Amino acid sequence: MSKPSQETLQQACDDLMACDPAFAAAFAVTGLPDWRYSPPGYHTIARMIAFQQITTKAAATIWGRVEAELGEVTPASVLGASEDTLRGCGLSRPKIGHLKSIATAVEEGALNLTRVYHAEIEAARAELLAVKGIGPWTADLFLLYCGRLDAFPIADVGLMEAYRQLSGHEERHASKAFTELAEAWRPWRGVAAHLLWGWINAERAKAYSASGGSDA
Repeated sequence: MSKPSQETLQQACDDLMACDPAFAAAFAVTGLPDWRYSPPGYHTIARMIAFQQITTKAAATIWGRVEAELGEVTPASVLGASEDTLRGCGLSRPKIGHLKSIATAVEEGALNLTRVYHAEIEAARAELLAVKGIGPWTADLFLLYCGRLDAFPIADVGLMEAYRQLSGHEERHASKAFTELAEAWRPWRGVAAHLLWGWINAERAKAYSASGGSDA
């Protein structure tokens, strides 16, 4: 289990560029995308839960405390930790509930992340979504980060905005329309996502540098 090879990414990019000129424009800036890879285990999905809806800096601090407290973050270590202990690390009660719910599903076999990794995308997504605490965004990003080439984070605003700019549209596609559009990018929707993210992040970095490093 590892991130996609350079050869696979090149084939995917070639196919996407032939499919839609927006990807040729993105590739001209980014080259082969740098895959955001994480191993397909409980630690990865737990970290994603911890990082949701707060700043990256704050989340990194909280997650560092969780790892320092628990050592290895596993279903067993999370289930063995009290709510007070996890609250002391900075996790909110809802997030603690989600982490423990997912840990229970893994421990009891209702959620088998190895099986999920190897299943067809829709079956993998369905198994993840059946667990309390895992929503569509978490499921899609988990599959994507674990190297699934056709996983696609539906309704990601950054992707929709990147595509709008690259394709020259005045307005972003609505979520449903964008999801339907992405069907043409199969079986490389995950690579498409990385190309779009890479391009818009490069544009943001360029704008930040042009402003002299000011957020104003």
